[in-house]
Amino acid sequence: MYDFDELNAFANVMATGSLTRSAQAMGLAKSTLSRRISQLENRLNQPLLRRQANRLIPTEAGLLFHTYCKELLALAANSQEALAELKEDICGPLTLKVHTSLTRGWASALINEFVDLYPYIELTLQTLDALPTSPDSHCVHVWIGELGDCGLNQEVVGELSRGLYTSPRYQEAAPLPVHPRELCHHAWVDLLGTTQEGLSLRHHQGESYAFHPPRSRLRVDLALLHMDAIARGQGIGVLPHWLVQQREQHHPGELMACLPEWAPPPLPITLLYAYGHQPRRVHALLDFLRASTPAQWQHGANRYLGQPLAS
Repeated sequence: MYDFDELNAFANVMATGSLTRSAQAMGLAKSTLSRRISQLENRLNQPLLRRQANRLIPTEAGLLFHTYCKELLALAANSQEALAELKEDICGPLTLKVHTSLTRGWASALINEFVDLYPYIELTLQTLDALPTSPDSHCVHVWIGELGDCGLNQEVVGELSRGLYTSPRYQEAAPLPVHPRELCHHAWVDLLGTTQEGLSLRHHQGESYAFHPPRSRLRVDLALLHMDAIARGQGIGVLPHWLVQQREQHHPGELMACLPEWAPPPLPITLLYAYGHQPRRVHALLDFLRASTPAQWQHGANRYLGQPLAS
């Protein structure tokens, strides 16, 4: 069994290269620090440090053991933090970063409920328009779409089924297509750039069709603006059914399904958070988000069969 005072002494001297500076930093007598290093070397039966000029440098054994020493100290610190949290309320700062498509229609309606549930939490809500590149133990991300390896734990909590939509205004100007092959004769709205690599459509009876839309000359980073463009009659585009439902509650009749028997693949909705031990407040937020996912995300939203949507 290792003595953590000895491990701390060795790690500190490895960082400073000096018994004197380490003793001052740790508030110990130099003789006490030296004794702890010697005791650790005796315990391991190998020298860990040797003097070179005015510095202490690691031996080969010291370099090897230093890696394990840091891991042992980190594990001890994490265990102390975890045990300390058991005595405390769920409190402290938290950051929730949510994909732009879900910030307004879903997350904004939840944050007050979460803060009311945990009065000692300090929550920051931010929109997320790009995948995170580094882990943060006090941050949870909610992402829509396919994911590669981003260095974070990935937990799928549902999916957004999608369909082709247009507006009654556009239908008045142009007869709607009856097969995806006719989409090439219509105005295509893809301000988000999500279909620029092509769009796979599947009929409910099993037929597939690969559509290659024209490249949009205008780009935005908000799903709301993309939906607005379709609702204003600028053409046909792909929208998640659930987001259309949210909009229809406030603006009924502005959108209608197009080619309702054809559907692109659904988009997974994923919670992203750091690997390893999580503070209690992060666990509380994750549990809250899991419990707050709409039923449509698990079972798919209703398809609207070619008519303007009812209020």
